[in-house]
Amino acid sequence: MSLAGKKIVLGVSGGIAAYKTPELVRRLRDRGADVRVAMTEAAKAFITPLSLQAVSGYPVSDSLLDPAAEAAMGHIELGKWADLVILAPATADLIARVAAGMANDLVSTICLATPAPVAVLPAMNQQMYRAAATQHNLEVLASRGLLIWGPDSGSQACGDIGPGRMLDPLTIVDMAVAHFSPVNDLKHLNIMITAGPTREPLDPVRYISNHSSGKMGFAIAAAAARRGAKRHAGIRSGFTTDATVC
Repeated sequence: MSLAGKKIVLGVSGGIAAYKTPELVRRLRDRGADVRVAMTEAAKAFITPLSLQAVSGYPVSDSLLDPAAEAAMGHIELGKWADLVILAPATADLIARVAAGMANDLVSTICLATPAPVAVLPAMNQQMYRAAATQHNLEVLASRGLLIWGPDSGSQACGDIGPGRMLDPLTIVDMAVAHFSPVNDLKHLNIMITAGPTREPLDPVRYISNHSSGKMGFAIAAAAARRGAKRHAGIRSGFTTDATVC
C-alpha cells in the first residue's frame, strides 16, 4: 500500500522526540505522500526548520500570521490542503491546548481549521502521560474523533521507563497507510500476533531456542493494521531485530 497523492500536514511540538521527525517526513514521502510541516516555537529548540524544509521540499510554517501565505492565513490554507494532520510529537502541553480548543499558535490553530482527520502521537515523560489531566485530555480528543496513535513504552530520555515514547516513524507510516486503506474488513477485530524466537527452559540455566527473526510476525501485524484491525502486536520471548508493532 502507498500514500501516493495523499497530503499530510505534520505538526511538530517541543519534545525531544522531535529529532525523529526528519526520518518520519522522509519515510512518508518514500511512500508517496506530499508532506508539509508546521512547528511550534518550542519545537525549534529541538530541530531546525531548515532540516525539515530539506526533507519535505517545502518551506516550514511556524508563524500564525504568515505574510507568504494566501491572505496571510497559513492556518486556513494548510488546514484545507491536508488530507491528514499528524501531531508528532504531541507534548502534554499541545494535547491540553488542543483539547481546550485553544488557537494560540499555528499548530493548535490548524487543528481547529482543518476538516481533515487529526492523529495525535503522545510523547512525554511516563509520569506526565499517566497524569489524570493528560488522560482526561486524551479521552476528550478521542471522544471528538481525533485519532490517538500510541504511545509506546520503554526507556525514556530522562532515564525513566514506562509509557510515553512516541511511536517509531515506520510504525507511524504504517498507521497512516492503514488510515487511508479502503479495505477495513478487520476493523472490528482485536488481533494478537506472536513473533520472534521461543525459549523453552531445560533447567534454571539452560534453554532450547530457535533462530526466528520475527519478521513474518511483524509483516502479518502490519498487514492486519492496513486492513483496519484495532490492535496488532508483535510479542517476543527472545530477541528480534525489528521493532515491536503495537
